[in-house]
Amino acid sequence: MRSDMVKKGAQRAPHRSLFKAMGFDNWELKRPLIGIANSFNEVIPGHIHLNQIADAVKKGVYAAGGMPVEFNTIGVCDGIAMGHQGMKYSLPSRELIADSVETMIQAYQFDGLVLIASCDKIIPGMLIAAMRMNIPTIFVSGGPMLPGYVNKKPVGLDKVFEGVGEFNSGKITEKELEGIECSACPGAGSCSGMYTANTMSNLAEGLGIALPMNGSIPAVYAERIMLAKKTGLKILELVEKDIKARDIMTKKAFENAIALDMALGGSTNTTLHLPAIAYYGDIDLQLKDFAPFTETTPHLTTLAPAGPHHIIDLYYAGGVPAVLKELSKKKLVHLDTITVNGNSMEQTLKDFAAFNKNPEVIRPIESPVHASGGLAVLTGNLCPDGAVVKQAAVDPSMMKHSGPARVFNSEEEANEAIMGKKINKGDVIVIRYEGPKGGPGMREMLSPTSAIAGMGLDKDVALITDGRFSGATRGASIGHISPEAASGGLIGLVEEGDTIEIDIDNKKLNLKVADNIIEERRKKWKPLEPKIKTGYVARYADMVSSANLGAVYLKK
Repeated sequence: MRSDMVKKGAQRAPHRSLFKAMGFDNWELKRPLIGIANSFNEVIPGHIHLNQIADAVKKGVYAAGGMPVEFNTIGVCDGIAMGHQGMKYSLPSRELIADSVETMIQAYQFDGLVLIASCDKIIPGMLIAAMRMNIPTIFVSGGPMLPGYVNKKPVGLDKVFEGVGEFNSGKITEKELEGIECSACPGAGSCSGMYTANTMSNLAEGLGIALPMNGSIPAVYAERIMLAKKTGLKILELVEKDIKARDIMTKKAFENAIALDMALGGSTNTTLHLPAIAYYGDIDLQLKDFAPFTETTPHLTTLAPAGPHHIIDLYYAGGVPAVLKELSKKKLVHLDTITVNGNSMEQTLKDFAAFNKNPEVIRPIESPVHASGGLAVLTGNLCPDGAVVKQAAVDPSMMKHSGPARVFNSEEEANEAIMGKKINKGDVIVIRYEGPKGGPGMREMLSPTSAIAGMGLDKDVALITDGRFSGATRGASIGHISPEAASGGLIGLVEEGDTIEIDIDNKKLNLKVADNIIEERRKKWKPLEPKIKTGYVARYADMVSSANLGAVYLKK
């Protein structure tokens, strides 16, 4: 066993002595050592209950003959970090999490690993570590939050952000806003729509690195505890069979995840996280590689923020297994990939008896919500290396739009203009110097997009940025523009009033300014001074790649 390095032989007597100081007996030290990476904390609703999940995993590990040892890592709640300086630290935390888990794997020579997380950067950070270290691994999430109810209608966190815009424009009172605030998030779990956290939890099933229904069993259901116990049992099977992370997360598995992403109408942030996980596993996957899937994979669900349903509706409809079953009817997924069940995706779906239990929530593949996928990858002179939009959440009237640029060098400047009612119908808001390097940290911008939606302008105003958007964003919000402004991208040369042409149908985004004028501007261009000059994110800005590669640390 790998863990023999820390607990077998006379030379390891000091090591065993330290284990015994924690209460481990000799017969336990003969068992496989299973690391439990738990991101429990008291600052994220999706993580507040993870100690219960960890306890259930440990019971499964122990029952199967393993020795579970738990450790923790950090986590940022994007909803709480949103709209201020804290969001600059969210995406960079992904690499810190990966480094911390990698450190623990190497320090203790675990035979197997169970990853426990629920939210945006924690899930991909842990999966990056698993790819780097390549030991038997299973991921289990804490599960989605139940939706809240306002005026007898189910709502999620996105409606609270939009409520701020509604209040600011006089559509609702402060008391009504407080009512939404107190009702939208009823308890533990990752926010109830198909936002980034739940997108990643569900895509983990497509990757094969999580058990069926991992992404949709509600956080507060007993079935979530049962799934955690089963995860503990299964990791010992993977250790025995020596099925490692890279045996499961192959190029085909990533293609399955992307196809699933299109069918679910998932968050645009997946175009950051899937390439990053792949990159650290020596798999070539970039933003541009999502483009063919947006054309060939139909969008099958109407999950918030793109529609009225929430993750609990996906759960009762059959979850990811039912969606994969629909996609398999037209051979849009690879069924020969390996899953953490220890067999093929085809056998996993067969054993689970996957089928579509509610065609209103998961549309049959013969009658999809949209013929193309939930995301669209755009190119053009503004984004030669790509940009991304959640086209499933764009009003049909905004699929093609041309308008004057309203240019802002930070999210705060844009928010001030939006809240100050200085944005007009037809405008294209440009928020730049918010990319991985320029932000630094590539902040999510749910505050401006929600304010636009709340003020009723989402069918009239577009927003483009080298930053990124929350999975809760809707409207013509185009992010991840690459190259970013801080790296000399054209978005840094846009001036107030320039015409910007958006054509989501034809996957184009262009600045309508003559080439000779652009060249004159480029000669005069100088990047802005770094917004943060010391500490972690300053170092991050020096090392991070552009968004099209997944905002990774490039290998030496």
